Amino acid sequence: QVQLVESGGGLVQAGASLRLSCAASGNFFSVGDAGWYRQAPGKARELVATITRGGSTNYADFVKGRFTISRDNAKNTVYLHMNSLTPEDTAVYYCNADTRSLSRGLLNSWGQGTQVTVSS
Repeated sequence: QVQLVESGGGLVQAGASLRLSCAASGNFFSVGDAGWYRQAPGKARELVATITRGGSTNYADFVKGRFTISRDNAKNTVYLHMNSLTPEDTAVYYCNADTRSLSRGLLNSWGQGTQVTVSS
């Protein structure tokens, strides 16, 4: 069993910054590729950013230059640093990650989500 627990969401004003964290725990020996996604009310879930275990990153066009994804492999944690937030960034942010275990191999998991609300 693998758990991904997001934290760091909240209510902020436009222009503010937030740092989201996603901590992985459970039965695995490594965390592989990981990413952040978001879902706004009435909209489909969309990719925000991804990061490989080696640290290569990819971003959606709408967050380039404002958001940074990073990770600490020793802590099994992935971060999303969000700057210059706008009301359009309001959404539930979800963490997604691959983990490997000896018993079951590769498993893809989702966190429960953390709400980010940006007021104008």
